[in-house]
Amino acid sequence: MSFFSNYLNKFLATVSTDIAIDLGTANTLVYVKGKGIVLNEPTIVAINKKTGQLVAVGQEAKTMQGRTPQHIEVVRPLVDGVISDFEVTEEMLGYLINKVHADMRTFIAPRILVGVPSGITNVEMRAARDAAKNAGAREVFLIEEPMAAAIGAKLPIGKAVGNMIIDIGGGTTDIAVISLSGIVVAKNLRVAGDHLNASITSYVRDQFKIYVGEKTAEEAKIALAAVEQEGNANEMVIRGRDVMTGLPREVIITARDIHDAIANQIEVIVEATRAVLEKTPPEVLADIMQRGIHVSGGGALIPGLASFLEEALQVPVIVVPDPLRAVVRGAGIVIENLDLYEEVLIDNEGELSPQLT
Repeated sequence: MSFFSNYLNKFLATVSTDIAIDLGTANTLVYVKGKGIVLNEPTIVAINKKTGQLVAVGQEAKTMQGRTPQHIEVVRPLVDGVISDFEVTEEMLGYLINKVHADMRTFIAPRILVGVPSGITNVEMRAARDAAKNAGAREVFLIEEPMAAAIGAKLPIGKAVGNMIIDIGGGTTDIAVISLSGIVVAKNLRVAGDHLNASITSYVRDQFKIYVGEKTAEEAKIALAAVEQEGNANEMVIRGRDVMTGLPREVIITARDIHDAIANQIEVIVEATRAVLEKTPPEVLADIMQRGIHVSGGGALIPGLASFLEEALQVPVIVVPDPLRAVVRGAGIVIENLDLYEEVLIDNEGELSPQLT
């Protein structure tokens, strides 16, 4: 690279405001360099099918879910942590970037760092890069979400010591062992918050014979989900459509029902974590036994999950502070100090760590 190119890049870095985005299946969080987290919106978009125009993005679109006329469609452009609808994702990112950029008072396009699941393909990574680029980014960087979560949890990822993190998001669960700024072993599961919602929907249909929407299932999960059931007598009323008559009906659902609905999914996470531990080198495993396993993401908030994992794996388990924002906090630290964290980024050719399983 020429001297002029180096100088130009340094100049642009000083006059533009860089952005870090946790592009999640359930929620999208935006961090602006020098300002912190400025946006936290559901990853949902409402589109007018007649005109193809955006009607609403984020929380406003979420309130429309299940309540729209035929010509308005509410869609979730990410499925299982990856882009399923490229054009809608691009429009959503463009809307969010413009919303943030309007307050920056700069005409220079920003550099953008995007968090992606650890197990995605090169094609899926290219889609994330292109969506951010087409949405207005001057330059796009990618970081694996478990790495960002570990940085956000302030784990010493750059030292010769083993760190283990489980990031339970909306679409995927990332399990990773990190040392010397690299991933030693990792596993990506298509089991996370959305799948727990689907399990609750299926359970309610099978046990109570009523259909409930995704929003109702999520509300029941948030209110009642717990891994340990001892002394938990919480319950709530949910409303849906009777399977047989098609008429509206309400039932009382308990914490025990939610426990039974999600138990299999929790067990999948436990088994996957055990599989990662079995592939971890002994010296690194010794560090993890001493330092513990850290849990981030919305799933970390399920009561009793940490103690359940600890008992099943015989390793200390710690829920990181503010687990919902661990990824975007870590991405923000990286975008604030790109030169220091260059080695944790996925390179421009889209190569993932060869240790991924």
